[in-house]
Amino acid sequence: MVWFATLNRLPTRSRLASWDLNINKCCCLCSTEDEVRDHLFLKCRFSTQIWTLALARIDPAQTGFITWAELLSWCRFSTQAAPASLRRLLTHGMVFHLWRQRNNVLHNNVHLSPLQVFKLMDRDIRNAITARQHKRNFRGLMCLWIR
Repeated sequence: MVWFATLNRLPTRSRLASWDLNINKCCCLCSTEDEVRDHLFLKCRFSTQIWTLALARIDPAQTGFITWAELLSWCRFSTQAAPASLRRLLTHGMVFHLWRQRNNVLHNNVHLSPLQVFKLMDRDIRNAITARQHKRNFRGLMCLWIR
């Protein structure tokens, strides 16, 4: 899913509308701007609340991201407190859960709060770390994630 997002190939509402489909281009999570990749994952009021909760755990100095390129650059950067593997895991979780929530709202009319989505993502990240704890890049990540 992150691969499709990086290539900007996810079928966002703006993208679908550009194919002459008669649909509303507005973001279904915040209803303020057109639903494009950067808005949905980085600038939407809903997603920025989840980013704030997540970044407070591993990189409190980072307040958010303006562009997709900035996010990818942040993922590659590694520090003792936030290794690149944890940053990538967080980014993958964000993309998956935001897209899932977008689809839940769009197709099922199921609205979760940003905190509820964060809790689901937190559980998935913990499970991913636990499943890979024997790998060198994942040792010690749980302590960094839950601190």
